[in-house]
Amino acid sequence: MSTPQLVVHRDKELMAQAAAARLITKIVDAQASRGYASVVLTGGRNGNGLLAALAAAPARDAVDWGRLDLWWGDERYLPEGDPDRNDTQARAALLDSVPLDPARVHAMPASDGPYGADVEAAAEAYAAELAKAAGPENHGSVPTFDVLMLGVGPDTHVASLFPELPAVRETERMVVGVHGAPKPPPTRISLTLPAIRSAREVWLLAAGEDKAQAAAIALSGAGEIQAPAAGAHGRSRTLWLLDAAAASQLPRSLYPPASP
Repeated sequence: MSTPQLVVHRDKELMAQAAAARLITKIVDAQASRGYASVVLTGGRNGNGLLAALAAAPARDAVDWGRLDLWWGDERYLPEGDPDRNDTQARAALLDSVPLDPARVHAMPASDGPYGADVEAAAEAYAAELAKAAGPENHGSVPTFDVLMLGVGPDTHVASLFPELPAVRETERMVVGVHGAPKPPPTRISLTLPAIRSAREVWLLAAGEDKAQAAAIALSGAGEIQAPAAGAHGRSRTLWLLDAAAASQLPRSLYPPASP
């Protein structure tokens, strides 16, 4: 388990731009060393802000988009194309403007797909898709993602793992259906903490005053059942990317020596 590292930026726009540049570098490095890269996307304002910043970055052309595997950390179980789905928002922010290989874009199932209202079956299908992509060099039944990004909710939730709910307690399955989520829509699909912790690097994104308490709780020794963000760790690196507002309640002892 890697010790969390913090980078605090002046504002959310600078945070998005810097995170996009950091992600481009990671993808290019992985493609240079292994031939491809694997990234897990997150939704929400910070995840979509990062994708929009990436779309606007001149350096985006350094990425070989056809050799990039994209996954999602969670999804709202809504019909395909619904504007509230994370994959719909990601396509609008970035994906529709770059030459991805459609076979390497792994959207989570939609509620009007083959599984209908059975979100558990949809979650099992996504788990099977992950297992199919995992090779002998990977740790178990998911690929070893290069970067897995997570937005942090004001209640410390990550993906669709909410405090105290059954999904955050899952230790065996890699993907679960979520029922009764405290923010709409109530039905979702989510990676679990074991799947999240398979990634080489986990990046947690938080910007705005409404995220300040959540960041302080998660980084101050809280348990993962009560504060799911506290349980999100990468194998080699756990990186918290914050703006000054989201970092405003952190003890100064947690700040890096110099944050841009």
